[in-house]
Amino acid sequence: MLTFTALIWAGNAVAGKWAVGQVSPFALTSLRWLVACIALVPLASRPVSREWRLLLPRWRFVVMMGACGYTAFNALFYVAGTHTSATNLAMIQGAIPVIVLLCSFLAYRTPVRPMQAVGVLVTLLGVAVAATHGDWEILRTLAFNRGDLFMFVACLFYAGYTVALRARPAVSGLTFFTAMAVAAFLTSLPLAAAEWISGHLVWPTREGWAIVVYVGLGPSLVSQLCFLRGVEMIGPNRAGVFVNLLPVFGALLAVVLVGEPFRFDNAAALVLVLGGIFIAERLGTRRRAA
Repeated sequence: MLTFTALIWAGNAVAGKWAVGQVSPFALTSLRWLVACIALVPLASRPVSREWRLLLPRWRFVVMMGACGYTAFNALFYVAGTHTSATNLAMIQGAIPVIVLLCSFLAYRTPVRPMQAVGVLVTLLGVAVAATHGDWEILRTLAFNRGDLFMFVACLFYAGYTVALRARPAVSGLTFFTAMAVAAFLTSLPLAAAEWISGHLVWPTREGWAIVVYVGLGPSLVSQLCFLRGVEMIGPNRAGVFVNLLPVFGALLAVVLVGEPFRFDNAAALVLVLGGIFIAERLGTRRRAA
C-alpha cells in the first residue's frame, strides 16, 4: 500500500510535466483540490459532521496548513514543471525528509545526530547535482534553472507543513485531511484569479482534464488515504521510509513515460539523494537506538 502511494506521488511529477500547455499551473492547482473535495463528500461526511466543532477553534491553523502544505506546494510544483524536467521534480522532492530534520531542529530543537547531519549534507549535494546538471559553474555563478529553484522552495513549504503536523487538532485523519483540502481549494482561488487577470490562464484541454482528474483523485486523495492506512498498519517511522521511493519511481517514470534521457548527472544525483536519506534515517536512527 505504501509502495503504491509512492508510485502515485511520483506520477504527479509526470503529470506536472504533461500539464504544460494543457492546463495552466494555478488552474490545475484549484481544479485538483476541487476534484478531491467533491470525491471526499461521500467518504468524509460522517466523521466531519461529528468532529467539525473540534476544528473550529483551530481554523487558522487548518487554513495555514492547507495553504502551505497543499496550495503553495502544488502551485510551485506545477510552475516548476514548466521550466525543469520531470526527473528533477522527483529528485529534488526527495530532499523533503532531510529538510524536515532541519526544520524540526529549528522549530522544536529536535536533536540532529552526527550521522543525520551527514545525511542532510549528502542529500543536499544530490539536489545540487540535479539542479546544476553536474555543471558546477552554475553553482559558482548561481545561474540556476528557475524551475529547480521553484521546486526547492516548494519542498521547504511541504517540509514546514510536515513538521507542523505534530500540532494538529485531535480529530481523525480523514476529518483533518478534508478540512485541509477545503482550505487548499479556497486559498488556491486567488492564484487562479490572478492567473486569469494576467491573461495566463489556460483552461484544461481534453488531455488537461485527464491530468486534472488524475491529480485530483490520485496524488490528492487515493494516495493520502493509502498513506493513512499504511501508517496505521506499520507505524509512522517505518511508513516514512517508503517516501524514499519517490525519487526512484519519479526518475523511472520520467524516462519511460516522458521520454527524458537519464544522464550520468541524473544517476549521480539519485545515488546521492537516496544515500543521504539512508544515512540520515537508517544509520542515524541506529546510532540513536544504540
